[in-house]
Amino acid sequence: MARQRTICVVEDDPGIRRGLVDSLEFAGFRVHACAVGASARRTLALAELDLVLLDVVLPGLDGIEYLPELRAVRPTLPVILVTARGAEEDRVRGLRNGADDYVVKPFSSSELLARVEAVLRRSAERPSDVRALAFPGGSAHFDRREVVLESGEARALTEREADLLAYLARNHGRAIEREELLRSVWGLDPRGLDTRTVDMAVVRLREKLGPGGAEIVRTVRGKGYLLGEGARVER
Repeated sequence: MARQRTICVVEDDPGIRRGLVDSLEFAGFRVHACAVGASARRTLALAELDLVLLDVVLPGLDGIEYLPELRAVRPTLPVILVTARGAEEDRVRGLRNGADDYVVKPFSSSELLARVEAVLRRSAERPSDVRALAFPGGSAHFDRREVVLESGEARALTEREADLLAYLARNHGRAIEREELLRSVWGLDPRGLDTRTVDMAVVRLREKLGPGGAEIVRTVRGKGYLLGEGARVER
């Protein structure tokens, strides 16, 4: 049986959002429906998705301006922009910022589904999202939220610990600031927030990764955290 594909709909208008969800579910897709804000950012950063329908005009967030941020986290995730703007410069800007396609309101369900299927076909050869992480002394498996050490001992990860490690894995080679982790993993607005939440979570995660935990999740002084060079991401 073919795997059911999952689409995230980010749309602030409840009526339009409901219509998109109904059309996609009727066509056999699993759907995550998001309004704007932290929940949408967190879903887009961490959920297992096959495609995103992203509204351009969102309260406090320009979908086109958000695309580079999303692309930094999920470089292979297909994105279709959904908007009432039909001007050529907006379409060009969206495509240059990383969108795979652009559909202008109003549109029919048949047109939307045709575009979704076309983008999914074009993206079929893209590498999949992270599935596991191999590191000196063991491995982490995100599907079952578990670390398995070389000794055979299995250690369960909390949802947040697994999300944190997966985010670092998706950004292997890049130091991640605490503010970015708060926003993308915890779904919190870091502005004006003085908290040790990230640091304490890293401490607990390192303990579960075994004796070499501090080398697997490394501290970058004055910056944040970085996945160690000895780690290997499996997709």
